[in-house]
Amino acid sequence: MALSFFSPPALPIHRITCQALSVAVPSVAVAVAPLPVNPNSSLSCALNCTHFQSCSGCTQEYNLHHPVVIDEAIGFFNKLGIKDFSFDSCRLWGWRCRAKLAIRGSSTNPLIGLYEEGTHNVVDIPDCKSHHPNINAAVQLLKKGIIELNVEPYDEDQGTGDLRYVQMAVTTHDTSLPIPKRYKNGKVQVSLVWNSRSENSANTGKLNALANFLWGNGGPKRKVHLIHSVWANFQTLSNNIIFGNRWRHLLGERDFWEHIGGIDVSLAPSSFGQANTRAFDSLLRKLQKYVPQGASVVDLYAGAGVIGLSLAVSRKCRSVKCVEVNKESRQSFEKTVERLPTNVESNISWHHADASIEPTSWLLGSDVVVVDPPRKGLDPSLVKELRHISAVELRTSKRWSEGKFYEVNWLLYML
Repeated sequence: MALSFFSPPALPIHRITCQALSVAVPSVAVAVAPLPVNPNSSLSCALNCTHFQSCSGCTQEYNLHHPVVIDEAIGFFNKLGIKDFSFDSCRLWGWRCRAKLAIRGSSTNPLIGLYEEGTHNVVDIPDCKSHHPNINAAVQLLKKGIIELNVEPYDEDQGTGDLRYVQMAVTTHDTSLPIPKRYKNGKVQVSLVWNSRSENSANTGKLNALANFLWGNGGPKRKVHLIHSVWANFQTLSNNIIFGNRWRHLLGERDFWEHIGGIDVSLAPSSFGQANTRAFDSLLRKLQKYVPQGASVVDLYAGAGVIGLSLAVSRKCRSVKCVEVNKESRQSFEKTVERLPTNVESNISWHHADASIEPTSWLLGSDVVVVDPPRKGLDPSLVKELRHISAVELRTSKRWSEGKFYEVNWLLYML
């Protein structure tokens, strides 16, 4: 996750000259200073996963507390004059609370896992060490249902079969349990990606049967309540896009809640969510310290607005604009806003838009710009605007209505 934000060092302002600067501030994706690698700790911090050699999911088997990429990151930031870079590994095992897994093989021997690197051959990963243990348990239950109900996994070459993918998402926010027990007892939201156009297609009888199997064997009437809910997504396109546009709630709770960055967050299965819930929470709480009280914030690539809404509450922001291209995220945003504390007076809004198109319009009126782009990184048009914008009138304030203009530099924080 690459998260950055830009902020002018003084408030209030009327007009600014923007210039991206590298400043010596600590990275917020992290918490404690990196330690020298102790050879004796290599085995104690080993992945010990039977799937490592064939699975493409993990790239480091030993010294998990000190990934190779950390040394590269430290060197990169040193060149920019940032010496105070730090790293916190958080959980080394069982940290992944959200996983999208391909389903292939046969109804008698289903394979549920990730593609082997460079291929579309699925590697079965029933004992993944990165997954939250309850994801692995839900995968085993799903396999059992596929076999018992004779559900045919998808065949990419022929375009046939029923079940293409599954998304497993764990919610660890159960207020009925003491806080120390919530992570261990997280419940799994299961989203089945079905090879049909809608719930009215001929093969959806097995979809409903499979959903009932999961709920009957993992729902609230069982000794271990494993399944939070079951959803269906319908996808027939023969490309690499996992989800189609049509979603249906089948069984269990409709709303999926998590507590992140000091607020209750709603996440629909169609919304993007961070896989490492605890690390994301840690990052947000550190990010909050860098945002001035009462600032006007724009959150680009906002998804369901988790970052922006967290700042609205923790920093008493004057305004927060969340900009996201995926229209499915709006509903989650609105539900989260409904649960914000009643004393929040921020002017909060969500905008269905592409942040790369006319980005200046989103920067206007903002003291802080948060960018958390997808893996491809920032769009070039936005990078250009953040680097070269100058003499832009950001905010008109009665306090600064005398016609005075102030030039300040933007600070770039790499989180």
